[in-house]
Amino acid sequence: MAAFSLQTSSSSSSSSSGIARLSFETRIPGSNLGADPKSVYFPCQPRVLPLKHQCNSQSKSRGGVVMAVAVSGNDQSQVEVDVSLSPRVNSVKPSKTVAITDQATALVQAGVPVIRLAAGEPDFDTPSVIAEAGINAIREGFTRYTPNAGTLELRQAICHKLKEENGITYTPDQIVVSNGAKQSIVQAVLAVCSPGDEVIIPAPFWVSYPEMARMADATPVILPTSISNDFLLDPKLLESKLTEKSRLLILCSPSNPTGSVYPKSLLQEIAKIVAKHPRLLVISDEIYEHIIYAPATHTSFASLPGMWERTLTINGFSKAFAMTGWRLGYIAGPKHFVTACGKLQSQFTSGASSISQKAGVAALGLGYAGGEAVATMVKAFRERRDFLVKSFGELSGVRISEPRGAFYLFIDFSAYYGMEAKGFGKIENSESLCRYLLDKGQVALVPGDAFGDDTCIRISYAASLPTLQAAVERIKKALVELKPSVGV
Repeated sequence: MAAFSLQTSSSSSSSSSGIARLSFETRIPGSNLGADPKSVYFPCQPRVLPLKHQCNSQSKSRGGVVMAVAVSGNDQSQVEVDVSLSPRVNSVKPSKTVAITDQATALVQAGVPVIRLAAGEPDFDTPSVIAEAGINAIREGFTRYTPNAGTLELRQAICHKLKEENGITYTPDQIVVSNGAKQSIVQAVLAVCSPGDEVIIPAPFWVSYPEMARMADATPVILPTSISNDFLLDPKLLESKLTEKSRLLILCSPSNPTGSVYPKSLLQEIAKIVAKHPRLLVISDEIYEHIIYAPATHTSFASLPGMWERTLTINGFSKAFAMTGWRLGYIAGPKHFVTACGKLQSQFTSGASSISQKAGVAALGLGYAGGEAVATMVKAFRERRDFLVKSFGELSGVRISEPRGAFYLFIDFSAYYGMEAKGFGKIENSESLCRYLLDKGQVALVPGDAFGDDTCIRISYAASLPTLQAAVERIKKALVELKPSVGV
């Protein structure tokens, strides 16, 4: 039996990007593939491969090159395959929260007792009523494709929720259900942004917002906020940065990563500024709306005078209903924009899981703001928040803006920058501090530079109180070992 062999060469004679060799030779299927773990064999029938040299200097300069070699007797010809990636992909940064979460998970699986406080994922199980609805959907055979925009049943339930809880009115054809709120947001950005448009993003921001703008060939314009102002956007700064290229303003309240909640009065000021710019639309990310701590209250931006026509409201089921793995979110807005989002979705993924949509209907049937099931989780989140605020408030030099929603603390640890740890080195910034806390304290956190503010670190308190108590103890112990840097 003949076979193709794809081999990656690491010898010094190879190009810096590495060369994969595709050779044609005889192998017995199922036999030992040899000692080289980089070789992969594909059984096939013998044939002549008319490969021609097709590479040029331009393809080499654009990225890595794979060399395919066809071997037939003593004759051999080569073709170099351009394996460069698109500029759009190269412009996008990987999610640091995902990377750190994956790293911490790998350490735990390897037996390292890491406390993971990086992921934005509730530690509660999905409420049983919701889970049973999903199980029943499987048992009853509700396992086929649904309409691209979502089942009518779920879209009607979403319309009812938005009217009763948020004071905004939509019809089912103004709703598109997606595989998570993240998909809803990226589709909205792609649907309304043209190359060269500007996407206005207050910092600290969710890590994906700027990258979504770049995927649409738009330019993210970052507007800084301050911890002394609870990380809330200054309307005067917003007004000074808007131009004819401004296409989108992204607001997230309650906020990831800060937990800040925009009061209605501030949103009204922002709305007056938005109204002066005909091209400016608003994405209102309200995924954390139910995880909010009194006396703070949630206001949907689309409910403000004149804002319905230019607001794309994003929400979902992951956070409030502890349904992260169910992958279910939605967008609500003017039909013209939502239809465009649906068009994109029809070519990306089509409709969301039929099973998850049945569970979503059950979730919205729990009562106002998720009923007792969500209220119980929010009560636990608040207790955890209070514990962490008190515990970290005892540290000298640490600055905290008390969160009014979500389940994150965004703490200013910059007082520790410039210090050194024996065997580790100097703490230069939020990333090196997080690496130190993972190495020394075995606690996984997310550096603030991922969110646009290098002075801070994000701590997720979507973990049990005993877990948080252990994490605080480890963090404090590690910080005590930091000493002022000694100049040379």
